[in-house]
Amino acid sequence: MTKENVARVIDFLQENKSRGGDVSLNDVMHLAEVMSGSMHDFLTTVQPAVTEELTMIAREISRMKDEITALRANDMTSSKIPSAGRELDAIVEATETATNSIMEAAEEIMCADTSDPEAYQELVSGKMIGIFEACTFQDITGQRISKVVSTLNYIDERVSAFVDKLRIPEDMEAPSEETDEERRQRELILHGPQHDGEGVSQNDIDAMLGDAQADIDKLFD
Repeated sequence: MTKENVARVIDFLQENKSRGGDVSLNDVMHLAEVMSGSMHDFLTTVQPAVTEELTMIAREISRMKDEITALRANDMTSSKIPSAGRELDAIVEATETATNSIMEAAEEIMCADTSDPEAYQELVSGKMIGIFEACTFQDITGQRISKVVSTLNYIDERVSAFVDKLRIPEDMEAPSEETDEERRQRELILHGPQHDGEGVSQNDIDAMLGDAQADIDKLFD
Protein backbone atom coordinates (compact mmCIF):
# COMPACT_ATOMS: atom_id res chain seq x y z
CA MET A 1 0.00 0.00 0.00
CA THR A 2 1.17 3.51 -0.79
CA LYS A 3 1.50 6.19 1.89
CA GLU A 4 -1.54 7.94 0.46
CA ASN A 5 -3.72 4.82 0.79
CA VAL A 6 -2.47 4.16 4.32
CA ALA A 7 -3.30 7.74 5.27
CA ARG A 8 -6.82 7.33 3.86
CA VAL A 9 -7.40 4.18 5.89
CA ILE A 10 -6.13 5.87 9.07
CA ASP A 11 -8.36 8.89 8.48
CA PHE A 12 -11.35 6.61 8.02
CA LEU A 13 -10.64 4.72 11.25
CA GLN A 14 -10.13 7.94 13.25
CA GLU A 15 -13.32 9.45 11.86
CA ASN A 16 -15.27 6.30 12.71
CA LYS A 17 -13.80 6.27 16.24
CA SER A 18 -14.79 9.89 16.85
CA ARG A 19 -18.40 9.00 15.99
CA GLY A 20 -18.59 6.37 18.69
CA GLY A 21 -17.94 3.31 16.56
CA ASP A 22 -21.23 3.24 14.65
CA VAL A 23 -20.54 1.97 11.15
CA SER A 24 -22.95 2.65 8.31
CA LEU A 25 -23.24 1.05 4.92
CA ASN A 26 -21.64 4.08 3.36
CA ASP A 27 -18.68 3.69 5.71
CA VAL A 28 -18.21 0.06 4.64
CA MET A 29 -18.44 1.04 0.98
CA HIS A 30 -15.95 3.84 1.53
CA LEU A 31 -13.49 1.49 3.24
CA ALA A 32 -13.94 -1.06 0.43
CA GLU A 33 -13.16 1.68 -2.08
CA VAL A 34 -9.99 2.60 -0.23
CA MET A 35 -8.87 -1.01 0.08
CA SER A 36 -9.67 -1.82 -3.53
CA GLY A 37 -7.55 1.11 -4.60
CA SER A 38 -4.72 -0.23 -2.47
CA MET A 39 -5.08 -3.74 -3.96
CA HIS A 40 -5.12 -2.24 -7.45
CA ASP A 41 -1.78 -0.60 -6.83
CA PHE A 42 -0.43 -3.83 -5.33
CA LEU A 43 -1.62 -6.00 -8.21
CA THR A 44 -0.22 -3.52 -10.72
CA THR A 45 3.16 -3.90 -9.04
CA VAL A 46 3.19 -7.72 -8.89
CA GLN A 47 1.22 -8.40 -12.09
CA PRO A 48 4.22 -9.53 -14.20
CA ALA A 49 5.30 -12.09 -11.58
CA VAL A 50 1.73 -13.33 -11.05
CA THR A 51 1.19 -13.62 -14.80
CA GLU A 52 4.40 -15.61 -15.19
CA GLU A 53 3.47 -17.98 -12.36
CA LEU A 54 -0.04 -18.54 -13.75
CA THR A 55 1.43 -19.16 -17.20
CA MET A 56 3.82 -21.77 -15.80
CA ILE A 57 0.95 -23.45 -13.93
CA ALA A 58 -1.13 -23.52 -17.13
CA ARG A 59 1.78 -25.07 -19.03
CA GLU A 60 2.27 -27.72 -16.36
CA ILE A 61 -1.44 -28.59 -16.38
CA SER A 62 -1.34 -28.87 -20.19
CA ARG A 63 1.72 -31.12 -19.98
CA MET A 64 0.03 -33.35 -17.40
CA LYS A 65 -3.04 -33.63 -19.64
CA ASP A 66 -0.79 -34.77 -22.48
CA GLU A 67 0.88 -37.35 -20.23
CA ILE A 68 -2.47 -38.67 -19.02
CA THR A 69 -3.64 -38.91 -22.63
CA ALA A 70 -0.48 -40.82 -23.55
CA LEU A 71 -1.15 -43.21 -20.68
CA ARG A 72 -4.27 -44.41 -22.56
CA ALA A 73 -6.00 -45.43 -19.35
CA ASN A 74 -9.31 -46.05 -21.11
CA ASP A 75 -7.64 -48.49 -23.50
CA MET A 76 -6.09 -50.38 -20.60
CA THR A 77 -9.32 -50.62 -18.58
CA SER A 78 -11.65 -51.35 -21.49
CA SER A 79 -9.44 -53.53 -23.67
CA LYS A 80 -6.00 -54.56 -22.41
CA ILE A 81 -6.85 -55.67 -18.86
CA PRO A 82 -10.17 -57.43 -19.73
CA SER A 83 -8.42 -59.23 -22.60
CA ALA A 84 -5.64 -60.40 -20.26
CA GLY A 85 -8.28 -61.60 -17.80
CA ARG A 86 -10.02 -63.66 -20.48
CA GLU A 87 -6.70 -65.20 -21.50
CA LEU A 88 -5.97 -66.19 -17.90
CA ASP A 89 -9.44 -67.74 -17.55
CA ALA A 90 -8.85 -69.72 -20.74
CA ILE A 91 -5.46 -70.89 -19.42
CA VAL A 92 -7.03 -72.13 -16.19
CA GLU A 93 -9.83 -73.90 -18.09
CA ALA A 94 -7.45 -75.54 -20.60
CA THR A 95 -5.09 -76.65 -17.83
CA GLU A 96 -7.94 -78.13 -15.81
CA THR A 97 -9.38 -79.98 -18.81
CA ALA A 98 -6.00 -81.40 -19.82
CA THR A 99 -5.19 -82.45 -16.25
CA ASN A 100 -8.50 -84.26 -15.86
CA SER A 101 -8.03 -86.05 -19.20
CA ILE A 102 -4.52 -87.20 -18.28
CA MET A 103 -5.55 -88.38 -14.81
CA GLU A 104 -8.59 -90.27 -16.15
CA ALA A 105 -6.46 -92.00 -18.79
CA ALA A 106 -3.84 -92.93 -16.20
CA GLU A 107 -6.50 -94.32 -13.82
CA GLU A 108 -8.04 -96.44 -16.59
CA ILE A 109 -4.62 -97.84 -17.45
CA MET A 110 -3.89 -98.66 -13.81
CA CYS A 111 -7.29 -100.32 -13.33
CA ALA A 112 -7.33 -102.18 -16.64
CA ASP A 113 -7.45 -105.98 -16.79
CA THR A 114 -4.02 -107.31 -17.73
CA SER A 115 -5.12 -110.90 -18.27
CA ASP A 116 -5.49 -110.32 -22.02
CA PRO A 117 -2.15 -108.83 -23.17
CA GLU A 118 -3.39 -107.83 -26.62
CA ALA A 119 -6.47 -106.05 -25.29
CA TYR A 120 -4.42 -104.42 -22.56
CA GLN A 121 -1.83 -103.20 -25.06
CA GLU A 122 -4.55 -101.79 -27.29
CA LEU A 123 -6.12 -99.99 -24.32
CA VAL A 124 -2.79 -98.57 -23.20
CA SER A 125 -1.93 -97.42 -26.72
CA GLY A 126 -5.28 -95.65 -27.07
CA LYS A 127 -4.99 -93.96 -23.68
CA MET A 128 -1.42 -92.87 -24.34
CA ILE A 129 -2.54 -91.20 -27.55
CA GLY A 130 -5.20 -89.41 -25.51
CA ILE A 131 -2.56 -88.28 -23.01
CA PHE A 132 -0.34 -86.96 -25.80
CA GLU A 133 -3.29 -85.07 -27.28
CA ALA A 134 -4.11 -83.57 -23.88
CA CYS A 135 -0.50 -82.40 -23.51
CA THR A 136 -0.82 -80.24 -26.61
CA PHE A 137 -2.60 -77.68 -24.42
CA GLN A 138 0.86 -76.39 -23.49
CA ASP A 139 1.34 -74.84 -26.92
CA ILE A 140 -1.93 -72.89 -26.79
CA THR A 141 -1.34 -72.03 -23.14
CA GLY A 142 2.12 -70.68 -23.98
CA GLN A 143 0.62 -68.40 -26.63
CA ARG A 144 -2.00 -67.14 -24.19
CA ILE A 145 0.62 -66.51 -21.49
CA SER A 146 2.67 -64.54 -24.02
CA LYS A 147 -0.34 -62.28 -24.62
CA VAL A 148 -0.78 -61.73 -20.88
CA VAL A 149 2.92 -60.95 -20.40
CA SER A 150 2.78 -58.54 -23.33
CA THR A 151 -0.17 -56.74 -21.73
CA LEU A 152 1.62 -56.51 -18.38
CA ASN A 153 4.73 -55.11 -20.07
CA TYR A 154 2.58 -52.56 -21.91
CA ILE A 155 0.96 -51.39 -18.66
CA ASP A 156 4.31 -51.34 -16.86
CA GLU A 157 5.93 -49.21 -19.57
CA ARG A 158 3.05 -46.73 -19.69
CA VAL A 159 2.72 -46.35 -15.91
CA SER A 160 6.51 -46.17 -15.36
CA ALA A 161 6.87 -43.44 -18.00
CA PHE A 162 3.98 -41.52 -16.45
CA VAL A 163 5.47 -41.75 -12.94
CA ASP A 164 8.90 -40.67 -14.19
CA LYS A 165 7.47 -37.58 -15.84
CA LEU A 166 5.57 -36.66 -12.69
CA ARG A 167 8.98 -36.35 -11.01
CA ILE A 168 7.59 -37.39 -7.62
CA PRO A 169 10.34 -37.95 -5.00
CA GLU A 170 10.33 -41.38 -3.41
CA ASP A 171 10.04 -39.93 0.09
CA MET A 172 6.72 -38.31 -0.87
CA GLU A 173 5.00 -41.62 -1.54
CA ALA A 174 2.34 -42.47 1.02
CA PRO A 175 3.04 -45.69 2.94
CA SER A 176 0.85 -48.55 1.81
CA GLU A 177 -1.54 -50.03 4.34
CA GLU A 178 -1.24 -53.76 4.93
CA THR A 179 -4.48 -55.65 4.40
CA ASP A 180 -5.66 -58.49 6.63
CA GLU A 181 -4.88 -60.99 3.87
CA GLU A 182 -1.35 -59.63 3.41
CA ARG A 183 -0.75 -59.71 7.15
CA ARG A 184 -1.95 -63.32 7.32
CA GLN A 185 0.35 -64.32 4.46
CA ARG A 186 3.28 -62.56 6.09
CA GLU A 187 2.72 -64.06 9.53
CA LEU A 188 2.04 -67.57 8.23
CA ILE A 189 4.69 -67.30 5.50
CA LEU A 190 2.11 -68.19 2.84
CA HIS A 191 4.12 -67.29 -0.24
CA GLY A 192 2.90 -70.07 -2.54
CA PRO A 193 5.10 -71.74 -5.16
CA GLN A 194 8.61 -70.30 -5.32
CA HIS A 195 10.98 -69.86 -8.24
CA ASP A 196 14.16 -71.89 -8.61
CA GLY A 197 16.65 -70.91 -5.94
CA GLU A 198 13.99 -69.25 -3.78
CA GLY A 199 12.00 -70.49 -0.83
CA VAL A 200 12.81 -73.58 1.23
CA SER A 201 14.67 -76.45 -0.44
CA GLN A 202 14.05 -80.13 0.15
CA ASN A 203 17.43 -80.36 1.90
CA ASP A 204 16.33 -77.69 4.36
CA ILE A 205 13.14 -79.63 5.06
CA ASP A 206 15.05 -82.88 5.56
CA ALA A 207 17.47 -81.16 7.94
CA MET A 208 14.60 -79.65 9.90
CA LEU A 209 12.75 -82.96 10.24
CA GLY A 210 15.92 -84.88 11.10
CA ASP A 211 15.22 -88.33 12.50
CA ALA A 212 11.47 -87.80 12.21
CA GLN A 213 11.66 -88.27 8.43
CA ALA A 214 12.09 -92.01 8.79
CA ASP A 215 8.95 -92.25 10.96
CA ILE A 216 7.01 -90.19 8.43
CA ASP A 217 8.14 -92.43 5.56
CA LYS A 218 6.83 -95.47 7.43
CA LEU A 219 3.32 -94.01 7.30
CA PHE A 220 3.33 -94.39 3.52
CA ASP A 221 4.86 -97.88 3.38
